[in-house]
Amino acid sequence: MKKVKVLIVDDANMSREMLKMVVEKEERYEVVDAIKSARFSDVYIAHNAIDLVLMDILMTDGSFGLAAAKAMKRINPDIKIIAITSMPEVSWMDQAREIGIESFWYKENSIHSFIDVMDRTMQGESIYPTDVPVTSIGLAKSYEFTARELEVLRLMTSGATNAAIGDTLCMSENTVKTHIRHMLEKTGCENRTELAIKARVSGLVIGDKQS
Repeated sequence: MKKVKVLIVDDANMSREMLKMVVEKEERYEVVDAIKSARFSDVYIAHNAIDLVLMDILMTDGSFGLAAAKAMKRINPDIKIIAITSMPEVSWMDQAREIGIESFWYKENSIHSFIDVMDRTMQGESIYPTDVPVTSIGLAKSYEFTARELEVLRLMTSGATNAAIGDTLCMSENTVKTHIRHMLEKTGCENRTELAIKARVSGLVIGDKQS
């Protein structure tokens, strides 16, 4: 039986080793390597025979798994990729779909479900969760924010001013301030700085990463 050759890309040592251990228990899979950065991972697959990539999304060295996956797809459109994260950032599933990433998995889910996702992905299915994990910012649950508020909040976590947010989202600065006021009321945060910090720490919204 020809084994599926797997590359694991995850910056967290415990997570990387857990994935390696679980995958290696399955006779139909072979872990070729487990690396801790998405940086140059596209070069890796260009020089090694890899069938399936298990790609963490956000890494501490600044590398971004979705950007790396996009580069991999340019090099080898047939390679299968499963995006993996513990962050509930609401835009990442849409970005992954646009890139052509086959499947998406949250680390909070059962590891047994992950093997099923791997199997089904290799069989040609595209497996995405129906919902993102629920998190809290102050007094508010993540599902209490509107899509527009999340767009504003995401830009806030990147350090954008109200004027810059308005320019990016094609809305007036007063409208931006209204969205921020509504979010402050929902969360109980005292100011936009506290709101942005809590949103970033929770993982609900994370500014776009390019590297």
